[in-house]
Amino acid sequence: MNAFAFFRLIFIVLSVVGISLSLPIGVALYCGEDSVVPSFLVPMVVSVFLGVCFFLLGRKKSVKFSIRSVFLFVASAWLAISFFGTLPLLFSGSVKSFVDAFFESCSGFSTTGCTILSEVESLPRSVNFWRCEMHWLGGMGIIALTVALLPLLGVGGFNLIKAESTGPEKGKITPKMANTAEMLWALYGGLTLLHAIALRICGLDWIDSFSYAFSTLGTGGFATMNSSVGSYGSLSIEIVCFVFMFLAGINFSLYYYLLTGKFSEIRKNTELKAYILIFFGSILLSAIFLVPYYSNFFTALRYSSFQVAAVMTTTGYMTSDYLLWPPAAQFFIFMLFFIGGSAGSTAGGVKVVRICVLFRHAKNEMMRMLHPHGVYSVRLNGSSGKNDLVFNVCSFVFVYFALAALTTFFGTAAGLDLMTAFSASLSMVGNVGPAFGELGPTSNYGVLPDTLKIWYCFVMIAGRLELYNLLIFFLPDYWKK
Repeated sequence: MNAFAFFRLIFIVLSVVGISLSLPIGVALYCGEDSVVPSFLVPMVVSVFLGVCFFLLGRKKSVKFSIRSVFLFVASAWLAISFFGTLPLLFSGSVKSFVDAFFESCSGFSTTGCTILSEVESLPRSVNFWRCEMHWLGGMGIIALTVALLPLLGVGGFNLIKAESTGPEKGKITPKMANTAEMLWALYGGLTLLHAIALRICGLDWIDSFSYAFSTLGTGGFATMNSSVGSYGSLSIEIVCFVFMFLAGINFSLYYYLLTGKFSEIRKNTELKAYILIFFGSILLSAIFLVPYYSNFFTALRYSSFQVAAVMTTTGYMTSDYLLWPPAAQFFIFMLFFIGGSAGSTAGGVKVVRICVLFRHAKNEMMRMLHPHGVYSVRLNGSSGKNDLVFNVCSFVFVYFALAALTTFFGTAAGLDLMTAFSASLSMVGNVGPAFGELGPTSNYGVLPDTLKIWYCFVMIAGRLELYNLLIFFLPDYWKK
C-alpha cells in the first residue's frame, strides 16, 4: 500500500470521528455553552474537509492490504484517533496538559474509563458528552464503522475489522464484511437507543441518558457525575444500567442470530453459558459475603450485582466502594479482572471463551493422564476439533500477563505499591478502569507521573486491539522485507 492510500484512509477515518463531533456541538448550543462550540467545530471542519478531499482524490482506486500494512494501518488509525480526541479537551480548557488530555482520550476510545479528572461535574456538559461518546465510538470499532458507512472505499474490509475486533475466532455473520459491520452497528445503535429511553423514563434528562447509554454500551465507564451512577442513589437507574451492562458483555453476533431466528446458534454457544454462570455466580457469592457489611441480603445483592456487572463487563461504573468490602467479597471482584466479557462484545479482558478453552484443555490433560491412549479435543459450541484454538489462546494469555507483569514493574518503579501497580496493570490491559489500592473506584489517575501515563496509554490501546496489533511492531521480522 503506497503512502497516499495509507494517509487517505487515515484522514477518512478521522473525518468519520470528526462528523461525530456534531453531537457535542448540538449539546453545547442547547446548554448555552457557546464558548465551547469552537473547540468541537474547528476539529470537525478540518477533519471533514481533509477527509472529503482525500476521498475524492482516490475514489477510483482500489487498495489492497498486505498483512503488514493491515497491522500498520489499524495501529496508526487508533493512535491518530486518540490524538484527535485530545483536541476538544485541550481547546475547551477542560484539560490543561497534553499528556493528561491524551490519557483521557486513550481511556475513552479504548473503553477503559479511567480518568485523570477529579471534578467531572465542573466540566461543560458538552465535554462530558464527548467523553462518553468516545466510549461508544471505540466500543464497536471505529474502523468497522468506517467500513460500514463507506463500503465504496475500495478496501477489503474483512482483514481490517478482523484486526480491530476481539476474540480468538473472528468471522462474518453475513456474506459481505461491510454488511456484517452495518448489522453489528445497527444492533449496537438500537441497544443504545433503548438504554437511553429507559434512563429517560427513570428521570435523567436526554443529555445524561445518552451519555450513560454511550458509556454503558461501549463498556467504558466515564460518567457525568463524580460518584458515577452511585451519585443518583436510584435503584431504577442501577437496574437499567445493570441490564444493559450484562447485554453489552455478550457477543453481538448472538443478537443477530436472535433476530434472524437462529436460536440453535444461541442455545449451543459455550461462551454464553459460561458467561451467565460466572456473571450470576459471582453476584450470588459476593452478596453472601456482603450480608454482614450491609446487614441485609437484598441490599448486599443490589450492590454486588452492580459492581460485578461493572467489573466483569469492564464498564467500571461505581455505586459502592468495593475497597471497603470484606476481603472475601473483594476476592470475587478481583478475580473478574482476569476474565472480562465475551469475545465479539465491547467488553475487554481475557474474554470468557479463552477461559473456556483453557479449562477444557486442562481437563483433557488430566483425562489423558488417566487414559494415555484416549483421544481428546476441545469442544466449543457443540462441536469438536478446536485444538488449534488451544495454541492461539495459550499464546495470547502468556502475552497478556507478560505485558501486565511489565506494566506492574513500571508502576512500582514510578512509586506505586505492588497491589496498586498490579491491579492497575490488569485494569489497563483489560480496559477495566478502576483498580485496587491507591487507584480504587473513588480515586483518579491524575496523580500519576506523565511517563507512567504515557505507558498506560500504550497499554490501553494494545489491550483494545488484542495486544498483537501493537506488539507485533517490536518483532524484528516485521521490519524485514
